[in-house]
Amino acid sequence: MDFPFPIRKIIHVDMDAFYASVEQHDNPALRGKAIAVGGGHRGVVSAASYEARKFGVRSAMPSKTAKEKCPHLIFVPPRFARYKEISRKIREIFHEYTDLVEPLSLDEAYLDVTENKKNIESANQIAREIRQKIFEQTGLTASAGISVNKFLAKVASDINKPNGQKTIHPDRIEDFLEELPVEKFYGVGKVTANKMFTLGIFKGSDLKKKSLDELVKLFGKSGAYYYNVVRGIHTSEVKPHRIQKSVAVERTFFEDLLDEQQIDEKLNSLSAELHQRLQKNNILGRSLTLKIKYKDFSLFTRSITKEKYFSSEEEYFKTSKELWKLRPFDKPVRLLGLSLSHLNTEEKKQVSVQLKIPFKEFESY
Repeated sequence: MDFPFPIRKIIHVDMDAFYASVEQHDNPALRGKAIAVGGGHRGVVSAASYEARKFGVRSAMPSKTAKEKCPHLIFVPPRFARYKEISRKIREIFHEYTDLVEPLSLDEAYLDVTENKKNIESANQIAREIRQKIFEQTGLTASAGISVNKFLAKVASDINKPNGQKTIHPDRIEDFLEELPVEKFYGVGKVTANKMFTLGIFKGSDLKKKSLDELVKLFGKSGAYYYNVVRGIHTSEVKPHRIQKSVAVERTFFEDLLDEQQIDEKLNSLSAELHQRLQKNNILGRSLTLKIKYKDFSLFTRSITKEKYFSSEEEYFKTSKELWKLRPFDKPVRLLGLSLSHLNTEEKKQVSVQLKIPFKEFESY
C-alpha cells in the first residue's frame, strides 16, 4: 500500500472504564460488582463498570433506565478531584516517552512516538511499557491502539479492550479496513451507521466502492472524511497544545423545578461556579450559553455573544436570566447548565513542531 501521507508511529491510550475502575480500586467492596458513577435518583450515568455494561448500562444513560436494565446496580457519586489526580500521574508516564501528547479527556490521549525520548524502535513495545507502568503506579488497566495515524490508532485501541492492545501494521491497513464493520469506524455514529446499512454499506469494502462524489452527496462534508479514512488516510498530527474552546457547568435536580425563585437560585449558583472555574485558569469568554433540559428530556439552548469579554459573576447571572426569558416552554426543568465559549485561549498562539520523519522500515511497529 502506498501512503499519500507521512508515516508516523501513533499510540492511542484509553483507560478501561476509568471512573468506575478508580472507584472499584479505591473501595475493594465494589470490585466485581455492577456500579455506575453518577446517576442516582434523577441524574445520568457518567461511567459504568464492565460488570454493569454486560447488562447494557452505558454512559449518558438516564439512571432510571440503567436501574431497569440492571436492578442490582450500585450508584457511586463521582470524585473528579481524584480522577484528575490519577490522570496527572498517567500523563507523567506518557511524557517519559514523548512530549507529543494530545489528551482527549482525563482517560485517553494520543502519543506520537515516531521519535521518542528512550529511542525505542517499536511503538508496540512502548505501548506495552506504558500500560505496565500505569498498572504498577495506579492499579488500573489501560488499552492501546498502535498504527500510522490517529484514526487507525483510535480504532485499534477498542479492539482488545479491556487491558489489551492492538497494532494495525502498515502493510495490513488495507485488509483491516476492508473487513472492519462501518459502525466500528471512529466518527461513524449510530444514526450514520443505520443510514449506511440502508445503502448496503456494512463494512469497509462496501464503503470503499462509493466514489467521493457519491459519499459527499449522501453525507455532506463528512463524506470526504469517510472516503479518506476507509483508505487509511488521516493526516491530523498529534497536537500537544490543545486549545480549550469552552468551559461548562450544569446540574441535574433531584426534583423538577418550575418556581421562578428556584430557577434564579440555581442560575446564581451556576454563575458563581462558572466564574470560579474561569478565574482559577485565567480564562475569559465572549459567548454565554444557557442549557435547559425539561422533564420530558427535550433540550433547549440559547446563546448570546458580546464584543467584550464577560468578566464577573454578576454578568453571567444577569445574562443567564435574560436567556432564560427566551425559553420556548414553561415546563418543569430537570437540568440547567451554563457554558462560556469564544475564549481568550483561542487567541493564544500555539507553537507546533512539524516533524521530519525518516521512517526506515515497518518492522519496528
